[in-house]
Amino acid sequence: QVQLVESGGGLVQPGGSLRLSCAASGRLLGINTMDWYRQAPEKEREFVARITGDGTTNYADSVKGRFTISRDYAKTTSYLQMNSLKPEDTAVYYCKAIVRLATSLMEFWGQGTQVTVSS
Repeated sequence: QVQLVESGGGLVQPGGSLRLSCAASGRLLGINTMDWYRQAPEKEREFVARITGDGTTNYADSVKGRFTISRDYAKTTSYLQMNSLKPEDTAVYYCKAIVRLATSLMEFWGQGTQVTVSS
């Protein structure tokens, strides 16, 4: 079994920063891509950022220049540094990973962490 655990959410004022973490654990051989998504109340879940195994990144237009995704050396933890936060960034943030198992690739999601941007 593989688990993804997010942390780092909270309440922050507009213009502030937060750093989210997503740690993968369990019987995995490695991780191909790690993504962050978010879901605001009454809205569909949307893509935020991705980092591949070779470090290639891409971002939703709404967060480009403000958010940065990275991975640790072991490549089992991803981070989302969020700067210049806006009220419209308020959402539950989820991480997703494409995990290499013994005989297959599988997709796993974390449980989500709440980010609230408000004065």
